[in-house]
Amino acid sequence: MIKVKVGLQPIVSKINLPTVLKTAILPGDSKERLFIATQVGEIFYIRNGVIRTFIDIRSRILKLGVSGRGYDERGLLGLAFHPDFTYNGLFYLHYSAAGTEGSGALSDSFKPDPCDSATLNLRWRNREKQYDHIDTIEEWMLQSNGKHRKRRTLLNLRRPFYNHNGFNSLNFSPETGKLVLTTGDGGSGYDPFNLSQGNLEIAGKIIEIDVSKDTPINEPPIVTRFNELPTSIQETLTVMAKGVRNIPGISFQRYYNQYIKYAGNVGQNLVESIFSFVHYQPLQVTQLVQASSMNFKYDKEGFINFGWRGWEGDFPASIIGACPQNPDLDEKTIAFYNEAVTLSGNRLHPLTSYFHKDTRPDTFEGTALTGVQPYMGKRIPGLTGSVVFTDLARKGSTPQVRGALAYTTVRRNGKPNEFSVIQTDYEFGSQSAYYVNLGTNLKQTRLYLGVYRSTNVTDLNQGTVFEIIP
Repeated sequence: MIKVKVGLQPIVSKINLPTVLKTAILPGDSKERLFIATQVGEIFYIRNGVIRTFIDIRSRILKLGVSGRGYDERGLLGLAFHPDFTYNGLFYLHYSAAGTEGSGALSDSFKPDPCDSATLNLRWRNREKQYDHIDTIEEWMLQSNGKHRKRRTLLNLRRPFYNHNGFNSLNFSPETGKLVLTTGDGGSGYDPFNLSQGNLEIAGKIIEIDVSKDTPINEPPIVTRFNELPTSIQETLTVMAKGVRNIPGISFQRYYNQYIKYAGNVGQNLVESIFSFVHYQPLQVTQLVQASSMNFKYDKEGFINFGWRGWEGDFPASIIGACPQNPDLDEKTIAFYNEAVTLSGNRLHPLTSYFHKDTRPDTFEGTALTGVQPYMGKRIPGLTGSVVFTDLARKGSTPQVRGALAYTTVRRNGKPNEFSVIQTDYEFGSQSAYYVNLGTNLKQTRLYLGVYRSTNVTDLNQGTVFEIIP
């Protein structure tokens, strides 16, 4: 693949950790503006080089980084603008709601033991009491007087753990016009309750929401399963894919008269994976619920399954431990053998993957995938038509932490492809630079990179947003 080198042009600095970067045209405006959502609950936009506040919902966000844990995966996780936002002012938020903290679904950290079947068949019991927090997905309106008001709540989701809630989790599909919600598997590690494969579980899915359908319920019940929702809400939902661990949103690239869908799955111990697909057969939630009540399996040929928790990318999910005889080697044990076998023939294979350990030249050792975006611009010709992705922090970067930027392309024969590291010429100096988010504009001709100096959301005002330039 062609080696590409880019520059980074700072747009705004000294902001809180950016979770969403995307553009929209405000009502009454004629130009796209870059919007920046931060994890703590602020949404800004840039006009004429000046950062302005769009909305501030910090009071609605639960307290982040509690109990001495600065790192957190809750907060303001998703922002999407209705395709007709310029005319109707509708936008959508996904966030972890204040005052909803619980004690968590498990008292201890989880690690599967292939020799102990009890660890392979755990169930999330007593869900109304044993949970971490509640995420809400809401519809808001920017009114003609410039003020915002919440119109309705689309979903209230009870989450078992603090992590794996999805991020950059809301996007509209240009193909169906529906709001797409990406949810993580609920957290901990190794998906203790196998929520990602449960057809009725909301966790670990890519879900389409038909926001054009009004329901008589403006404040849905707090749920974890689809069958706990009223029928009128079930009728607005379809499941696009399952088997998701944690996912930095979904993006759409127009290819002739169809769209390539891109989604990344954050790995457990071994590998980070970027998936692509064109055709899919969504599952109607009402039919899933009906099938469950009649005790028969409802599945469709062509339904997308990313394979987690049986598979981590293209590899059986493994437990990795040190080899006592050789500290340079790792012992890898298949964590969920039977699940890996069951899913071996009906899962989606990644377009490309990169590893946490990789000694090959022209690669990098990653930590966690944080963004996947197609690029259709011509200013950086080496990237035109490709999909670009970011990793939080490449291992071995010295003397300070640096994130990683890379790209790949879809092959016409549909087979997996290699990737190429994108070189950057920006000098971050003595500060760490974690690449926390990747965004684009409406036509996918510009790329925006969110960088933070820390992994702790409680370390405030450490962020910079760049445009990636030739």
